[in-house]
Amino acid sequence: IRNPLGPLTSPEFAYALGEPFFHLFGLRRREGDLDLAKVKRVLVVRTDSIGDVILTIPFLRELRRNLPEAWISLVVRPLVYDLIALCPYVNEVLTYDWDVGGESHVVRRYRRHRRALKLAWQHLLRRRFDLAIVPRWAVDFYHATFVAYFSGANWRVGYSEKVLEEKQARNAGYDRLLTHVILDDTTKHEVARSLDILRFLGGDVQEDKLELWVDEDDDAYAAQVLRSHAVHPGKPLIAFGPGAGLQNRLWPLERFVAVGSWLIKQYGARILVVGGPGEEPLGCALRQQLGDPVIDVVGRASLRQSSALLKRCDLYVGNDSGPMHMATAIGVPVVEISCHPQTGSPLHANSPLRFGPWGVPHCVLQPAQPRDPACRDGCVATEPHCILGVTLEQVIACVRKMLPAEGISD
Repeated sequence: IRNPLGPLTSPEFAYALGEPFFHLFGLRRREGDLDLAKVKRVLVVRTDSIGDVILTIPFLRELRRNLPEAWISLVVRPLVYDLIALCPYVNEVLTYDWDVGGESHVVRRYRRHRRALKLAWQHLLRRRFDLAIVPRWAVDFYHATFVAYFSGANWRVGYSEKVLEEKQARNAGYDRLLTHVILDDTTKHEVARSLDILRFLGGDVQEDKLELWVDEDDDAYAAQVLRSHAVHPGKPLIAFGPGAGLQNRLWPLERFVAVGSWLIKQYGARILVVGGPGEEPLGCALRQQLGDPVIDVVGRASLRQSSALLKRCDLYVGNDSGPMHMATAIGVPVVEISCHPQTGSPLHANSPLRFGPWGVPHCVLQPAQPRDPACRDGCVATEPHCILGVTLEQVIACVRKMLPAEGISD
């Protein structure tokens, strides 16, 4: 028996019911071609992960530069709100929580659908947006396209479902919810890809640098943490990011311990361990094995507090994760340990060509080859696998290259 919730959450059903409703309430104004000069209210829907949101910041800045008087609303997931709340380029930040429970994909989809409708009814429809933008290029797992559609925006812009085979399969029919689709399947960094949306709209791009914002309380927290751990100028403060959103992105913890031990011995370095809720055992293990030189704030510092601490670091060493992008946005040099084989697909979600460090000195280490034929395009394991091909010696060599020679005692 076919689950009735499936058709109810389809783009075809949303469009069939939505268009008469939006016409009835005057939300389908016929004003000709999309013209930025006519845009007074903009919705940007960026409901994915920390790194994705950070890589969209240049787009938000340039959007504001092109529309200095417009009202700009940004929708993010609750997890990211703290990080983006101080963004000076938007008028408001709203949250949409797509992380719903449910015993089946259809039930989860229905619950996301219901939450998107509630967000639209409570906050979005009354804004009467001229333009809604969905910057995500790959598969929309997060219902962002529906949020944009339910907003009632007259013009709705995003990347086509046809840019990837997987997206065409998983997001079939989503293009119908947009008025303008961008079909670009070339390899680009996500910063460049989001800025291309602005160019598509006829806007001008002047700079592509990342940035983040902290307030006085965040800076005071960072200063207190370093003071309480007797961190003094003159010795390197190195950030470690041993966690990641996926298990196959985790470089073995014992190798982080070995890098930390080398840094402490050779440089007298202090190690700041950052990470989110659920990653506390990683920070605890590093502190237990490396001792007092470790400052462990995993799961205890907010995203902005972590950013304020990262701002005081000389180098970031870690996996492909949100904290890595926080470090780059705050201007810290990065050594990234990637699970993506050098021979893998450049369009893969783990590809540094799409998600690597942006705008800072960096060193990206990848396994030369996949460990298994199944990982040809990208590592498909559910545990550390291809990333094991990145050696301790490679990481130490990169760290040595990124740090000044002073203090080395070998």
